[in-house]
Amino acid sequence: MKRAVIFLITVYVSVPIIIYLFPWILGHVVYSHLLKVPFFVDLSRPDKILNHTTNLYLPTEEGVSVGVWHTLPVSQWEHSAGKGSEWYQEALADGRPVIVYLHGNTGTRAIHHRVELVKILSAAGYHVLSFDYRGFGDSSGEPSEAGLTTDALYLYRWAKQHSGGSHVYLWGHSLGTGVATNAALRSQQEGGSVVDALILEAPYTSIRKATECHVLAKMFSLLPGVKNLLTETLEKNKLVLASDENLKRLESPLLVLHAEDDNILPYHMGQELYQIALGAQKGRPDAEARVQMVSYRAALGYGHDNIYLDPDLVQLLGDFLKGLET
Repeated sequence: MKRAVIFLITVYVSVPIIIYLFPWILGHVVYSHLLKVPFFVDLSRPDKILNHTTNLYLPTEEGVSVGVWHTLPVSQWEHSAGKGSEWYQEALADGRPVIVYLHGNTGTRAIHHRVELVKILSAAGYHVLSFDYRGFGDSSGEPSEAGLTTDALYLYRWAKQHSGGSHVYLWGHSLGTGVATNAALRSQQEGGSVVDALILEAPYTSIRKATECHVLAKMFSLLPGVKNLLTETLEKNKLVLASDENLKRLESPLLVLHAEDDNILPYHMGQELYQIALGAQKGRPDAEARVQMVSYRAALGYGHDNIYLDPDLVQLLGDFLKGLET
């Protein structure tokens, strides 16, 4: 028994030391990109998982190719039989809005809750572009904050270029919410192009605060210096993903979706982002229409991944986007 206790204490104390010596480990934990679940899925064949969907690969920068699924809106379903990627690309200009979906960490674009959300958005009449960042799924390269942001911005601009003037929205979930605000800010600063709208599902204020809230970080919080170690290690990995700072400068309309029982990224983070964005756009007469938040009671059990189960999701999304046109 004594040996077991000593062993557990040794392991407990060793973890922060290992992170200090090998800071890249924390980056791998944040992205969890090597866990390519679900296993044994051929990502180049989305028809096995999603109807009315084609797969393509886009070169987001030299040496990097990301895998993308393009799922059609309901208006195009009956016309898609037997059609290839070129036809799908042309279909982007059919006048229907486009949603670029930026998923969270771990796994691929084929994870169940991601696929189910895409099905719902497709049935509601949206084109959906869901993809795996560099290093995730079948995409080449290694993940980094700058790299993920470049991937997202490239796909947004590609969609705008081929959408025939239709609106293109960024929908980020979990890790993807920080990527979404990064990409939107770069679009605004570099080209003066304000992203048509942002939907942040289960967001966090910054990756530092999100890491501190993680159950593993709390387990080691009793050890002195662990909080500073995490901050310094994130800096070494060049991981910031600070949506709280981004939203102070963003002009894009914003819809926040967050469940009170989210045990991964606390509900108060969504509230904080909503208040920041509302404050940043308070000078506009339509600020309350442009910045909205939908909260889900804990009793619904949606947690971190299952907001797609809300039967009113399509309606509230449509109401929000229509309100931007008035």
